[in-house]
Amino acid sequence: MASPSRRLQTKPVITCFKSVLLIYTFIFWITGVILLAVGIWGKYAMFLTLVFLVELVAAIVGFVFRHEIKNSFKNNYEKALKQYNSTGDYRSHAVDKIQNTLHCCGVTDYRDWTDTNYYSEKGFPKSCCKLEDCTPQRDADKVNNEGCFIKVMTIIESEMGVVAGISFGVACFQLIGIFLAYCLSRAITNNQYEIV
Repeated sequence: MASPSRRLQTKPVITCFKSVLLIYTFIFWITGVILLAVGIWGKYAMFLTLVFLVELVAAIVGFVFRHEIKNSFKNNYEKALKQYNSTGDYRSHAVDKIQNTLHCCGVTDYRDWTDTNYYSEKGFPKSCCKLEDCTPQRDADKVNNEGCFIKVMTIIESEMGVVAGISFGVACFQLIGIFLAYCLSRAITNNQYEIV
């Protein structure tokens, strides 16, 4: 059992959490009562339907234009290589992070670096190294041969099943919410006429 002084230290924290949870629950109860009193559950169902349709359109557009998304990623990655510097701007940091994590170099292969200003000044960046502590400079044997674009696209395409499954699950819960909000709206409307 904890010492009395330790219990006294944690009591204010627990009391604070209880207060926050109580206020949070109270707000939801008040909101529900107000919605019930005003009778806007039907409008709430329409709002949920609108949100669902916007998500559906976004998913369809993403699927239809997936090749343009790939081309845009490739063009931006090539641009980041051309503007690469070791001072640590966000694009250079992103290139280093991708190359370190995926053990790749360049867009299609390591030769993409030969067209950059950075290569003409310093050679390959350290993020292209096969080993952790190397200084590749212009030695192609010390750098990873594979390009990063194909590796990134392979990872994205392999995870699409997971993304689709999660999206389908969320869509099912949204449809259930729409159905229940509509049923509640109908029940409230029918009860209002019965009361008179």
